[in-house]
Amino acid sequence: MTRTDGDGYLLDNRQSEAAERFDAFTDLFDPVTFRHLERLGVGPGWRCWEVGAGGTSVVSWLAKKVGPTGRVVATDIDTTRLAAAARPPVEVRVHDVGAEEPPGHGFDLVHARLVLVHVPDRERALAAMVRALRPGGRLLIEDADPALQPLVCPDEHGPEQRLANRLRQGFRSLLADRGADLAYGRKLPRLLREAGLRQVEADAYFPLTSPACTALEAATVRQIRSRLVEAGLATDEDIDRHLANVASGTMDLATAPMISAWGRTA
Repeated sequence: MTRTDGDGYLLDNRQSEAAERFDAFTDLFDPVTFRHLERLGVGPGWRCWEVGAGGTSVVSWLAKKVGPTGRVVATDIDTTRLAAAARPPVEVRVHDVGAEEPPGHGFDLVHARLVLVHVPDRERALAAMVRALRPGGRLLIEDADPALQPLVCPDEHGPEQRLANRLRQGFRSLLADRGADLAYGRKLPRLLREAGLRQVEADAYFPLTSPACTALEAATVRQIRSRLVEAGLATDEDIDRHLANVASGTMDLATAPMISAWGRTA
């Protein structure tokens, strides 16, 4: 869920489009996340904290890996969509990583995907995640960097693409106005080193066009439609035209790059 200070939630898990967005994130990013988690060695008996879990795909994958002797604590400020995973070894908790103490300590792994870019007090949240690790524990943070590649249509060759990019600029404005750091992803390697982690590495994943990119764009625009119109960033006619263009299947739609950074405590 995307927190918005003083103005409700911009991307609320309880809205009908949220399920479509989570499904798109699963298709787009789960293979990347699972590859990194495999590399970090997640296995039987591990104690894991999944921060801002939102949906169940990563939580369920971790549960299978850690087995009955392990533990997966899945937290979010809204756990509505986590209920299906709430059985051993998974424990679901309502928790705000930017405002509360960690839900435990001595974790072998702490992971967050597409979370911290939206958290107002990112510094406190990251410190809490590091503090929750055991000596030698692993931290994996994956977050977007919309400023690194701000376009939904990098190949802006016609009016449909120009409209899409104008609406994406509006979305970015709404996020920035609510405290999102649109250049956060690129900072992750440095921030992990400054937090005292060792063996820090990072990579980036940038899907350029796929059915999941298309589904994510349509669901996101529908979800923020009223916000765009209220802010004077688009008209209903603009949005109707864009959604029709997206539905045509002829648009090459990208997401912001997702940067994954990982390291371990001393």
